[in-house]
Amino acid sequence: MNFKNIFIISGPSGAGEDSIIKGLEKIFPLEKIITTATRQMRLGESQGNPYYFITKEIFQEEIRKNEFFEYVEEDRNNFYGVTKKETERVLGLNKIILWKLDYKGVITAKKLFPESIAILIDVPIEVIEERIRRRDGVDEKYIQGRLEYARGWYDNRDKFDYSIKNAEGRLDEAIQKVAEIIKKNISQ
Repeated sequence: MNFKNIFIISGPSGAGEDSIIKGLEKIFPLEKIITTATRQMRLGESQGNPYYFITKEIFQEEIRKNEFFEYVEEDRNNFYGVTKKETERVLGLNKIILWKLDYKGVITAKKLFPESIAILIDVPIEVIEERIRRRDGVDEKYIQGRLEYARGWYDNRDKFDYSIKNAEGRLDEAIQKVAEIIKKNISQ
């Protein structure tokens, strides 16, 4: 199984990881590791894009069956994890593998795949707050929970191989910097 060319993209809610991943898809032939999640599907999402959506009950049953490679319970009592089946699917491919993880997942993945490259999408906490506040239907409790959870990335910066700033209005620049990291670290 190919354990090379695994690039982890990680950042707190509002950092722009999904936007960066979409930009990278225009540059490279990528395969994304798709996380399974218990949160509600949002407008514009579908099964497998960006997550496999299941209920908490099914997720917990899969945990009991040891079906997850890694998983975490996030700040709002939703579970996110990658199944062993999904990991096997992508690791057998000869492509650049992108894996979007939270900081806890990065810590686990780096232990299991030390050759993976973890990239922190770094945004100042004030900007994270502004971006979250612009979302429709968010209340103060949600915002404060997201900000508290975001601190985990900043407290674990040392777990990342690279840190890329995603400044307001400079998304293309951040995409290019991540693309350069991938080009520099890709194994043929």
